[in-house]
Amino acid sequence: MNQLNIFAFADEASPMIDGQIIAMLRNHLQGLEIRGVDGVNISDISLAKAREVHTRLRDNGLRVWSIGSPIGKIFINGDHAAHTEAFRRTLEIAQVLEAENIRLFSYYIEEGTDPQSCRSAVMDHLGALLRYGEGSGIRLCHENEKGIYGDNAERCLDLLNTFPNLSGIFDPANFIQCGQDTLEAWEMLQDRIFYLHIKDALADGTVVPAGYGQGHLPEILAAYLARGGCAVTIEPHLQAFSGLDHLERPKEDRKLGTGFHFRDHDESFDKACSSLRDILSSL
Repeated sequence: MNQLNIFAFADEASPMIDGQIIAMLRNHLQGLEIRGVDGVNISDISLAKAREVHTRLRDNGLRVWSIGSPIGKIFINGDHAAHTEAFRRTLEIAQVLEAENIRLFSYYIEEGTDPQSCRSAVMDHLGALLRYGEGSGIRLCHENEKGIYGDNAERCLDLLNTFPNLSGIFDPANFIQCGQDTLEAWEMLQDRIFYLHIKDALADGTVVPAGYGQGHLPEILAAYLARGGCAVTIEPHLQAFSGLDHLERPKEDRKLGTGFHFRDHDESFDKACSSLRDILSSL
């Protein structure tokens, strides 16, 4: 089996970077897919704050693997000039943090609108961001997310085929919440998946620890490793946490960890980590 680097959205353990560091060290993780820093979204921190965070992580033997940015999480008819400026700042922050990747999305589609009717606009706006990022040395990665253009496997493949320089992130729980079979999605997308988000869900969309849902995490992890995959990010989503309101489509119905009871965010974060370890030990 390949050496697997395990990262996490550690803002689900603590909104504060010091608490995130403690949680990562406690669970023997390599570092962060960084999304929130001291209660502020990663795309909104200053470069001075980014330098401070980089030093704190480096001093503790940790690193930033990816920027868990909100780029592409606006409606397709939104303010793209402001969004391009946010992307520019995110690229600068990523370079200070020495991140290898930036996670992004393919725009929310208004409820009741056929996503195919928005395809041209999605490709134009996402293509503009990709061109802006050329030469940065940072890989741009698309995550499937409920309610965006690329929320099912077919449209994810469309994006990845249209933009050869775009890499794929595979999130099983998000596919389940869109009614997409995860094994079918993996079969379609595996050649273009760069890394995985470790998040599982029941058939009704309720997020549960990895291996407890319908995401086929053991099979997909085994296939990913067999193809030479080397990195995953744990995304617990087992409890509400600081900043969650800004991460989801407006008025989204959340189903977090039903049937699992945790004393605090540290305990739910640790459960997410141990559940992944249990799967890996069985492969």
